Amino acid sequence: MKHRYQTFIRPRRFSITTAIVVACLFVGTLLVPKTTTAHCDTLDGPVVLTAKEALEKGDVTPVLKWVKPEAEKEIRAAFKQTVAVRGQGAEAKELADRCFFETLVRVHRAGEGAPFDGLKPAGEVEPPIAAADQALAAGKVDELVGDVTKAVADGIRQRFNKALAAKKHADHNIEAGREYVEAYVDYVHYVERLHTDATAGSGHHGTAKPAAAEHHH
Repeated sequence: MKHRYQTFIRPRRFSITTAIVVACLFVGTLLVPKTTTAHCDTLDGPVVLTAKEALEKGDVTPVLKWVKPEAEKEIRAAFKQTVAVRGQGAEAKELADRCFFETLVRVHRAGEGAPFDGLKPAGEVEPPIAAADQALAAGKVDELVGDVTKAVADGIRQRFNKALAAKKHADHNIEAGREYVEAYVDYVHYVERLHTDATAGSGHHGTAKPAAAEHHH
């Protein structure tokens, strides 16, 4: 009777592959919703691409630049475990790599004060960010500057023209006055945001400080 009872309560043995899946799912439950755009959390983003190359070479060094010094120990340990598991078959390799990518990107974004809600499929990089990466890869920025400058100029002109047109009728009645105020606020805040971003220090993942004194009309 005692032997049968002990057999009944003996815990099941889980494979390393199963353990990896469980660990990744557990980490996923701790993630907070994403509130800012980014491309370091995509499968074709720079962080994951660096991780893929590092895993193929078996050298963790290249990925460490993506995390803060205090997180280096965690990434080294995760990398070492991933390399060990990769040799157990194609399925284990795929799951281990995915889990490492998740860990690396999560730690990277946490170091920048940014949330993370999982890896995104390749190809989800927004055009402006892709253009910025392409300019950096080519070592030429003039085309990017021209495109962004045009978009900014168009944005200012559109809001300016709308505010100017509304201003002409602002005193005709209350409704027209409110339309002018709405157009004016949009115009002024747009210019203010552009100027703040252009003159502020570098930020990351939407962590740049907002304008010190934003107008409230």
